[in-house]
Amino acid sequence: MRNVDENNLWRLETPGADGWAKSVWPDSDNKYTMISCDSHAVEPVDLLAKRVDSRFHDRLPRVQVDEDGSKWHIVEGMEPARWIMDNEDLSGEDRERNAVGTDPEERLRHQERDGVDGEIIFPNKFSVIFATRDPEFAFAQARAYNDWAWETYGPHVHRLSPMALIPTMDIDMAIDEIERIRRMGFRGVTIPVRPIYGSTSALEAHYHRPEYDRLWACLEDSGLPVTAHVGTGKDPRTTRGRGGAVTNYVAHALAPSVEFMSLLCSSGVLERFPGLRVVSVESGVGWFPWCGQAMDEAYRKHHMWSFPKLKHLPSDYLKTQCFATFMEDPVGLSLAEEFGYSESMLWSNDYPHQEGSWPHSAQAIERQMNRLSEATRAKILGETAKALFGFDV
Repeated sequence: MRNVDENNLWRLETPGADGWAKSVWPDSDNKYTMISCDSHAVEPVDLLAKRVDSRFHDRLPRVQVDEDGSKWHIVEGMEPARWIMDNEDLSGEDRERNAVGTDPEERLRHQERDGVDGEIIFPNKFSVIFATRDPEFAFAQARAYNDWAWETYGPHVHRLSPMALIPTMDIDMAIDEIERIRRMGFRGVTIPVRPIYGSTSALEAHYHRPEYDRLWACLEDSGLPVTAHVGTGKDPRTTRGRGGAVTNYVAHALAPSVEFMSLLCSSGVLERFPGLRVVSVESGVGWFPWCGQAMDEAYRKHHMWSFPKLKHLPSDYLKTQCFATFMEDPVGLSLAEEFGYSESMLWSNDYPHQEGSWPHSAQAIERQMNRLSEATRAKILGETAKALFGFDV
């Protein structure tokens, strides 16, 4: 085993896996199929500058240095944010995770080291393209990213499966890009949690509005799973100062996923489009049983206001058409079997992010999954993802 620095020693803790039929260790002869349903691309910093029309260059995401030497992350549609840490400020495994390169062959070796047989890949630097309210600018960036992602990971799509970026503020442009990436061979798309970044107005576009039925019909016809990663509906860097890092992650990055899923379940979108499969990414899974119960309670007790009238309870659509990914969520896993969400939960190692479990996923899984049945454990680690995303591993 490689030397592990003090700040990451906790990652090695494990109760073991007595009684498990298979193993999660990468060198095992009898290993579970393990598919990470949330990993991240490592894009070259000049990806957009090389591929997007020059008329947009002065608007692209960038790091800017002010007169005091401070670095700022500048993104259209977001407040400037101080660039706090570079790789040279990190050490040990934290630095290793932050220094991963763009080479897909290296990526495959890294995932083999972690026991991962396949992965769903999301943007890293460039999910921020959803922040602009200019659809022409958004799609210029999305097409550039999608072309690069397929060129880079497409030759390895049996193991490395990128999700195509689809901005949704312009439905016609979104449908055109869905058709284009489907012909390329993508296995899924990723859309923002809200179509209009940062919107809180009931008057602005949202996914339950009738005009979005054309988008859902296109996606249902495509057969592609629809994913929505946390942090793509609003700027999560909302709370500053003491406790801000934790509060931003919990309240401003993860929590908006609840609105996204409950809206699709309760508005009739999933009832009208039963072929849709929707995944909330990196939001954790503990809220799924709570959300299902809360939606049903509201639907029954507020029947005088609940519209439309559905053929089933909202939780039924959550259980049959919706999924969520997690890295470490023992609370959510403890509720999976009791409340009927065993087939809704998808494991991930979030490679190469610091909040992920790479390269110690075996220990993280053993810490969480001891109380699950063998069938549920196999589904969550990879069997559900194989069917959902069409993997052949």
